[in-house]
Amino acid sequence: MSRKYLAGLAACALIPALPASAQQATEDWQAIDALTGMVANALGRTATPVDRRIKLERCPEQASVTAIDAHTLAVRCASLGWRLRVPMTGPAADATPAAASFARPVAGAPVVRRGDNVRVTIDTQSFSIAYAAVATEDGRVGETIALRGNDAKSTLSATVTGPGRARIAD
Repeated sequence: MSRKYLAGLAACALIPALPASAQQATEDWQAIDALTGMVANALGRTATPVDRRIKLERCPEQASVTAIDAHTLAVRCASLGWRLRVPMTGPAADATPAAASFARPVAGAPVVRRGDNVRVTIDTQSFSIAYAAVATEDGRVGETIALRGNDAKSTLSATVTGPGRARIAD
């Protein structure tokens, strides 16, 4: 056996095993579901349960839950820096015709221009993922446009949902 191999074995033998309490704990999704459920209920909506496959370090304090818009909640752990988006279902709190008419852009004007930074979302029933991209062409609401990711080689296409926003269909 080589000297380096023996030295490595000796070093591994000196490292004590971590007790179960010192291992990294993951977030309790039942507690998060209860929090998001209360906030969504107060808004007249229903929060979608968090996907149990997501593993995040347990927040040392209670995670904060805030409404991003009428369809999404944000769960944040400020001390660890993680954020999770939770979709809501049910009647929209601001779905009045007057509010909807102000949000609609002019039919012929592009809301995304070539070179604009675009927030691309992928929404499923159990989670939401957001991705930053750059538009490679102009686009109106409802049109599918090409976008460029972090490097010049990664491209994707998404449907424009508003100024600086696009969505990839599930």
